[in-house]
Amino acid sequence: MDQAAQTMIDNLEKNTGKSLDQWIALVHKEGLKKHGEILKFLKSDHEFTHGFANLVAHKALKSDAASASDSDELINKQYKGKEHFLPIYEKLRTEIKTFGIDVEFAPKVSYVSLKRKKQFAMLIPATKTRFEIGLNLKGLPAEGILEIDTKTNGMCSHKIFLSDKSEINSKVITWIKTAYEAAG
Repeated sequence: MDQAAQTMIDNLEKNTGKSLDQWIALVHKEGLKKHGEILKFLKSDHEFTHGFANLVAHKALKSDAASASDSDELINKQYKGKEHFLPIYEKLRTEIKTFGIDVEFAPKVSYVSLKRKKQFAMLIPATKTRFEIGLNLKGLPAEGILEIDTKTNGMCSHKIFLSDKSEINSKVITWIKTAYEAAG
């Protein structure tokens, strides 16, 4: 487990008086099976911030790379039925790795989180026809291919939509690098 996740787990107990295991047990007792349901429950009923709610949800569902037995298994699940998007993921991964040695690729069940000191992007094979790049670029207006994100509950402020590897151009890479630099 990385140091940032361990710090969050330690702070969870300090801030709430309950351990991660106790919160996971409560989520299971409530019968919550979906990530969004868990987030809503923890935020509305227990006044969690998004970060802590997200941590508990991923751990309860075993949907983060640290909880999964194999992070490649998470990638395979993401692209099942969407295999045509794997070249997009691979090309973006290759480009993003050149930004610096501090880039962390953290697969989840439905996306890959890109982190530096904090999350700066998400790579999401969203549907069979749409690949999304979520970016944390708070305060910037929509511009060209960069659209405001209104759906991910604050995880990303902007999105870029792709349907083919050929759409990955210098503008796409520049926007991702801008988010990377802002996370430093």
